[in-house]
Amino acid sequence: MESRLSGSLDSRASLRAISSINTAQLASRLDSYETGEKKCISDVRRTFCLFVTFDLLFITLLWIIELNVNGGIAEQLSQEVLHYDYHASFFDIFILAVFRFAMLILAYAVCKLQHWWAVAITTAATSAFLIAKVIISKLLSQGAFGYLLPITSFILAWIETWFLDFKVLPQEAEDENRLLSVASVSERAPLILPGPLSDGQFYSPPESVADSEEDIEEKHDSEKPVI
Repeated sequence: MESRLSGSLDSRASLRAISSINTAQLASRLDSYETGEKKCISDVRRTFCLFVTFDLLFITLLWIIELNVNGGIAEQLSQEVLHYDYHASFFDIFILAVFRFAMLILAYAVCKLQHWWAVAITTAATSAFLIAKVIISKLLSQGAFGYLLPITSFILAWIETWFLDFKVLPQEAEDENRLLSVASVSERAPLILPGPLSDGQFYSPPESVADSEEDIEEKHDSEKPVI
């Protein structure tokens, strides 16, 4: 009897421990996802913004090198900016990089946009402008930078589109779905976990005495010799 009662108490304590562990795990997982959701910006979106910044800095560096190679920065700035010529100047490619940076950072870092239309506009505008400039202008006759700046700007714009459409938006959608699933499981956890067990489920009747006093007396009477 005592062993059965101790076994019931042990099983009840183990079930309570399992339920408390499951609830704690769900709560900790939900808290981790909530803290990730409360971040100002996700990790993959931050990487995208860093790449947009790299786009601007790399185009600026190439343009400065081009100015320095062709006769000095001050003289070439005066020629390409103050006396701008669409057919021979690289200044518009730099302005195009500034346009991409400003629009993408405003849309995806400041406004936290969850759509691809902003990067589609910047990539479409970059592609159309560069194709028209290569066809109409005389950049290809100005040495290596006539090839390098348009091609680099075109490739970086399309990498930004690919990175946002195939990495940033799907990853953030997956994280949001995972957060919702964990939240729903944590809400249903108290209903699913087993409750405390009652003593009646482990009740066993007391053991009956094999030989009572009346049975012993009847045995003795039956064993007496008949006179």
